[in-house]
Amino acid sequence: MWELRSVAFTRAVLAEFLATLLFIFFGLGAALNWPVSPPNVLQISLAFGLAIATLVQAVGHVSGAHINPAVTVACLVGSQVSFLRAIFYVMAQILGAVTGAALLHQITPPHIRGSLSINRVHNNTTSGQAVTMELFLTFQLVLCIFASTDDRRGDNLGSPALSIGFSVVLGHLLGIYYTGCSMNPARSFGPAVIVGEFDNHWVFWLGPMAGAVVASLLYHYALFPHAKTLSERLAIFKGYEPEEDWEEMVICDGPPVELKSLAQAVREVPIALKDSPEEI
Repeated sequence: MWELRSVAFTRAVLAEFLATLLFIFFGLGAALNWPVSPPNVLQISLAFGLAIATLVQAVGHVSGAHINPAVTVACLVGSQVSFLRAIFYVMAQILGAVTGAALLHQITPPHIRGSLSINRVHNNTTSGQAVTMELFLTFQLVLCIFASTDDRRGDNLGSPALSIGFSVVLGHLLGIYYTGCSMNPARSFGPAVIVGEFDNHWVFWLGPMAGAVVASLLYHYALFPHAKTLSERLAIFKGYEPEEDWEEMVICDGPPVELKSLAQAVREVPIALKDSPEEI
């Protein structure tokens, strides 16, 4: 439970909330049906992709920029975050999505906001087909995220933020015709709460979650396995305490134990020299 007392953990959770809020606000806003200029598939795809790329660049160093419960679950399966952090991230993402959708709903004229670009199963697509499509859309996104942010790679990665943004664009270019393209349960949940429509809503949780878990298992245990033991994975799951965060946590209570020991040793040196000059 040390993470709850860590300033870095609080900042990370706040970053997830703000990033998801902005993602929903700009993404849904770009998909609103304005009579003067109705949005097209390319415009919507670019808006969601650019929003993700911008936010990954903005908060990636603070929280990892998950901005998606499916990505957080994938990181948990891949032994990259603790269970407690995953829970708080998902809560922050859902709250951020609802807040972003509510803000957009309030500042948009009633005849424009309509159903607030809610995800629906389109074009006579069955529920099974919709789940399968969401699985593949999220699978390619999560696979791109792990590959582009893996610090073990020695080749020239380019910009992870742009890579992830292009992956979101790719998903929308196809997925819009089937489900409106979710790939993110929070993206579907936010406007659904505000509009009050939950038809086939389970599709937008099951599909992305399944795709994310499959991608995580495939990447971390088959394509590019981590050399981590079971005990190390369990330690990450439970939330082991990194030294840098521990020092930040206890700074208000005084210097860390190592610094206290060093200071004490320095104070004792003159005394030792005074008592035993012949040993110099």
